[in-house]
Amino acid sequence: MDVGSAMGLLAAVVGVVGTLLSALLTQRAADRSRQREQERAEQSRERRSEVQELRSCYVALNTAARQYLAALTDQLHALSRGEDPRSVRQRLTEARDQHRDVYAEAQMRVPERVLDVAGDLSRELGLVYGMVRRLDDRAPRAGDSPAAVQESIDALWGRLREARREMRADLGASRALDGQNAGSCRRASGGSA
Repeated sequence: MDVGSAMGLLAAVVGVVGTLLSALLTQRAADRSRQREQERAEQSRERRSEVQELRSCYVALNTAARQYLAALTDQLHALSRGEDPRSVRQRLTEARDQHRDVYAEAQMRVPERVLDVAGDLSRELGLVYGMVRRLDDRAPRAGDSPAAVQESIDALWGRLREARREMRADLGASRALDGQNAGSCRRASGGSA
């Protein structure tokens, strides 16, 4: 075999190998790209799921605190009217227990900043609960009075609004809500605050 034909054969082999390697490398690059895209999509799904779980936790925490405050108010009104407070007392106990359970779950899920505000609210709810129960049991301590309870309840509604603002900020809702989304939420919830 002469040098010219050997070079031609070598050039043909290199060309074929280059073509095959090029196709192989292109396929590997495409596979890696697809894999990265799948990983990004999975991370995005996981993040959406985490945000949804956190949102559900925040909704439950807000709802439980509202129900607890409403039950405290109902108990105070029943005491001031001199009614038999047994059914209202049962509702208060249930609302307190529900709040305790939801808050315990929130302690394991929510960021420290939100937990600090929710924890303050929970402690203050407990203090007001204690005052209401002592008034109900006719064993008040110094400072326990219907007026003091009402003042504390009014302040707690403000603390709940503060906690809700922190929760919404954590979810990004305060930045992301537009008029259409806010309207649909109001319609779904009946428009209450």
